[in-house]
Amino acid sequence: MSDQASTDLREEVRSKYAAAARAVLEPEAGVTASCRGGSADKPAVLTEMFRVLVPGGRIGISDVVAEDHLSPADRAAAGSYVGCIAGALSRSEYIDGLIAAGFAEASVTFTNEAAPGMHSAIIRAVKPATTT
Repeated sequence: MSDQASTDLREEVRSKYAAAARAVLEPEAGVTASCRGGSADKPAVLTEMFRVLVPGGRIGISDVVAEDHLSPADRAAAGSYVGCIAGALSRSEYIDGLIAAGFAEASVTFTNEAAPGMHSAIIRAVKPATTT
């Protein structure tokens, strides 16, 4: 690839990235994510999802979620199965985090057991139509 073609491609990617970063999603749209357990700052991830949604927007997350009785140490020990498990939130922590970020109608639905006490789950929430 020529230097000019490389520069043009880099500028096109930069322009599209900047436009996406400024985008506000339509209420019919939503944010979807998968296995965000690797993030060290989970509240910041949820807060950012809330920020980019317009009122009435929805999120849907596919993630590994722990049963409430498992301690963070239990979850870290189970992390040898898959990386998402070590950083997994419990069901209550997920719901509390979504509510703290401002979401309503927060739910966590377990689908399959990934490891003892750890489940694949579908997490849903809605940004209220009016926010304060």
